[in-house]
Amino acid sequence: MEIIRIFRDNKRLKLRLKMNHIYKIIMLLVALTFTACTDENQNKDVKPTLKVGMELAYPPFEMSNKEGVPTGVSVDMAYALGEYLGREVVIENIAWDGLIPSLKTNKIDIIISSMTITDERKKVIGFSDGYAKSSLAILANNKSNISSIDDLNKKGKTVAVKKGSTGHLYAKDNLTNATVLVFDKESACVLEVVQGKADGFIYDQLTIYKNWAQHKETTKPILASFQKDFEHWGIALRKDDEKLKKSINEFVAQSKKDGTFDKLSYKYLKEARETFDKLNIPFFF
Repeated sequence: MEIIRIFRDNKRLKLRLKMNHIYKIIMLLVALTFTACTDENQNKDVKPTLKVGMELAYPPFEMSNKEGVPTGVSVDMAYALGEYLGREVVIENIAWDGLIPSLKTNKIDIIISSMTITDERKKVIGFSDGYAKSSLAILANNKSNISSIDDLNKKGKTVAVKKGSTGHLYAKDNLTNATVLVFDKESACVLEVVQGKADGFIYDQLTIYKNWAQHKETTKPILASFQKDFEHWGIALRKDDEKLKKSINEFVAQSKKDGTFDKLSYKYLKEARETFDKLNIPFFF
């Protein structure tokens, strides 16, 4: 009988050990499943990074400080947009003529780079509502006898333009009598005027003002608009990003109402704004 009892006890012990082992496996599986579900839910809550493309060569809108950190009107605007969308922002410094290709190939999500909304660009990309308005102006050499756009559109006159800019497009279509020099960088265009190799450089009003302020001895600004309508800058995005476009438009509308753009103008463009007000020229924002 004692042998039978010991056998039964051993059998019960083995059964309990087996059940404990199975229980531990079940609990481990439950824990793993719960962790996986939790991680999945957490991943759903994490929004993707917002990659913003811009050419950091256009102060005070897009530039880098002495440490190489992006700064400027567009940079502050990008971070404000990221905060509004709840997405972390990464600034991608891309050459101007590479911005649209980078957007189309999904290397970036949007472009905030002082880009003018044009019908030609709208054929390949989408735009938000305009967040700023501007017009073309002229940086003329002091000795070129230039006082209007008509003075530039004459034989013997030379005009410098930045490749792909609206100034380039305008010159190609309207300044048919002048010699048009096309450069990759704004600084090269300015240098042509400073050195007297070009009679004028066509670009937006604020840029013309900024470059005149740096070269007052050799240049003069012609800030009054010679275009029928203002140009509008917009945030560029892919055409099919309708949900993102809606959110960006809401951000633009809110920023106009709550003073975000006004704060940016006083932070980076105070002197220019005061000058434009004195000349009775509508300001950028």
